[in-house]
Amino acid sequence: MNTKFQTAAKTTVTRNVDQLDKETGNIYESIAILGKRANQVAVEIKAELQEKLEEFAVVGENIEEVYENHEQIQMSKEFERMPKPAAIAIEEMLEDRIVFRRPGAEQPTDI
Repeated sequence: MNTKFQTAAKTTVTRNVDQLDKETGNIYESIAILGKRANQVAVEIKAELQEKLEEFAVVGENIEEVYENHEQIQMSKEFERMPKPAAIAIEEMLEDRIVFRRPGAEQPTDI
């Protein structure tokens, strides 16, 4: 399991809004950035889970042949216990690990 997501809160935490908008100066822009990053994290987590679950895939599976795989169940439970993507995105923003660009803003040029 990916350890970079382990520092985020696994339960609901009250956040100071002033800390969330210090980078952008606008809480709505910060929320939009957090939403986009949370979607990226969710895709990463889903891809990681699918990759690990492919090991348990059975070819030619019939409805009658469905059985429980305890390792697969344990792995799924571990992913369920992970922090939610929104909590991970918030933690990354508070630790200044999110990079964003405003559309239309001029990029710095080297002289």
